[in-house]
Amino acid sequence: MSPGAPYPTLRLERRFWEAGDRVVCGIDEVGRGAWAGPATVAAVVSAPEHLRGVRDSKQLTRPEREKAAGRIRSWAIAIGIGHASHEECDTFGMTAALRAAGRRALAQVEAQGCVPDRIILDGNHDYLGLGSRVTTVIKGDTSCLAVAAASVVAKVTRDGLMAEEAEHYPAYEFDSNRGYPAPVHKMALAAYGPSAIHRRTWIFMENLCWRGLDPPPGRLFV
Repeated sequence: MSPGAPYPTLRLERRFWEAGDRVVCGIDEVGRGAWAGPATVAAVVSAPEHLRGVRDSKQLTRPEREKAAGRIRSWAIAIGIGHASHEECDTFGMTAALRAAGRRALAQVEAQGCVPDRIILDGNHDYLGLGSRVTTVIKGDTSCLAVAAASVVAKVTRDGLMAEEAEHYPAYEFDSNRGYPAPVHKMALAAYGPSAIHRRTWIFMENLCWRGLDPPPGRLFV
């Protein structure tokens, strides 16, 4: 855990509860800037009690995130997780892909009997497109506990998915870089081209000889 980093609090959630919003939900995403794999959005309905040990996922080590995720699952009133596949990221663009993933996460929350009166969304853009129910908060994952919790759940979930994909595509080392443009990932792309889970319309594809084509069989597993 990064020393000196601010702890997220329930201050914003309490403000909305006091204003009459009974169900307050924090939302955050992970995978927007990755070159491979899904974009993942988590929605966490905040409990009224403070939860210690939770920060923006980027401020926690992997063991700290995994521990925090377990505590969040016990603390939260409801949790939803939605994914937009690499094909959806390619076909519809990132804003629409995040909207789809976010609405899938919210659908899971609603299936648990929690329809959010207030949605606190990390960032400055409402990609959910749900109007006045949404409040965007820049760096909400560092200040708002529900959003920080969502950032942890989204990160741990997507990391697990990419670790599974690493077994199928070992050359790219997705278990360590999670599909982001790390040096080993870039070298593997230059040597073997994209895997089946790469986002084919991303700008990195422009300089690859495999652009728009399937790489030769067997080239991914050397």
